[in-house]
Amino acid sequence: MNIHEYQAKDLLRGYGVAVPRGGVAFTPEEAASVARELGGPVWVVKSQIHAGGRGAGRFQDNPGGKGGVRVVKSVEEVSSNAAEMLNHVLVTKQTGPSGKEVKRLYVEEGADIKRELYLGLLIDRATGRVTIIASTEGGMEIEEVAHNTPEKIVKVAVDPATGIQGYHTRKVAFALGLEGKQVGAAAKFIQAAYKAFVELDCAIVEINPLIVTGSGDILALDAKMSFDDNALFRHKDVAALRDEAEEDPAEIEAAKHELNYVKLDGNIGCMVNGAGLAMATMDIIKLYGAEPANFLDVGGGATKERVTAAFKLILSDSAVEGILVNIFGGIMRCDVIAEGVVAAARDVKLHVPLVVRLEGTNVALGKKILAESGLPILSADNLDDAAKKIVAAVKKEAA
Repeated sequence: MNIHEYQAKDLLRGYGVAVPRGGVAFTPEEAASVARELGGPVWVVKSQIHAGGRGAGRFQDNPGGKGGVRVVKSVEEVSSNAAEMLNHVLVTKQTGPSGKEVKRLYVEEGADIKRELYLGLLIDRATGRVTIIASTEGGMEIEEVAHNTPEKIVKVAVDPATGIQGYHTRKVAFALGLEGKQVGAAAKFIQAAYKAFVELDCAIVEINPLIVTGSGDILALDAKMSFDDNALFRHKDVAALRDEAEEDPAEIEAAKHELNYVKLDGNIGCMVNGAGLAMATMDIIKLYGAEPANFLDVGGGATKERVTAAFKLILSDSAVEGILVNIFGGIMRCDVIAEGVVAAARDVKLHVPLVVRLEGTNVALGKKILAESGLPILSADNLDDAAKKIVAAVKKEAA
């Protein structure tokens, strides 16, 4: 689960991470009020969407204008810029061309920036440890730094048995070229960020940029946090920060039925049991010249009702021109899948080609249910056969 910048800063502030003062606003009037409360002479007005690259982004109705992060020097400018941003669609390289509507802003006090650095914490799957990633190249995407100048990235893994220690923080501080009182400030900052990461069951904490001010203070000028969905039951306060308006409605609906669903840009819908098999299914669709419309894993113990919900979810995507159901029945029974597919197809009045490949527990019964349904369902003997048939059927419909 992702949250907004201002929410991340509120959480981090509670753990002792140094962040600039600011306040959230939903109207230009509220933005001006926050600015007056903060005092001047400089403020930063920031669009709050779940996407990076806001400063370099552009609004759909004014593509040649300013981006989603603006530095202003009067309360009047705070209000006028807020009016230009709120309820307008911001397009960044992470949102895609459709962009995201800005429904809230964060008005923050200006900062005297001397240096911009990068600091991140995540779980390194290779070591199974929380790992601190730091770079002197703040303000840039860490992926670009890793690709172009990997020598400018330092990684420090923290053993969970010891937790974060002084030598961890000093190594990071020295790698960032900090000196004097900055080293102590950075150590305090990193320890606080680590504590927040562990105690809140985070997936990522990213501070980009981490700045050194003219007076030598260390501040989080931006903050991104995401959380392990499986641990949210332990953090009701964090779960309450969820902004469903920033998420795909289909993915929200999928979560209600315990379905693992991600919308993609293709035209062939996929319903599969098991993440690995789902990935293989998407790969073979691409191999035969088409594109998957989604990743959808119904899980190993799905019910007829869950399968029906999954089928409806796929068909709710107007881009879907065909569906491939690929089930290997181990825990999952093929007859349950077949019953769900038939029920859903009848309910939504199936109007696109459907290919079903079943194998495993009760496969004969599952195929019998499909064959006797009276629906135009194409049966496949194996995954290769299924992919060929659905791609050919979609191309034939398009022709």
